Amino acid sequence: MHTLPMTPHTLTHRGITIATLAASQDVARHCAPGHTAIREQSDGWWLYFVDIDGSVDGYDSPFASHAEALWAAKAAAEFSAE
Repeated sequence: MHTLPMTPHTLTHRGITIATLAASQDVARHCAPGHTAIREQSDGWWLYFVDIDGSVDGYDSPFASHAEALWAAKAAAEFSAE
């Protein structure tokens, strides 16, 4: 069965765009500087941050669920808003 690529789902929290991406979707291609990305991979849900210069950085380990990764992304947005 062939599945179509997932369309990124986005939400905005404290002015920060948070996108949920499929494993095959490149963070730098789908997110602008200042955005946060949650991407599912085989070992869990990874959180990435796109810096103002377009570089991508992320946490050292994945989250067990999308909900946990989203909570962490929102917490990071709260910190950035201060």
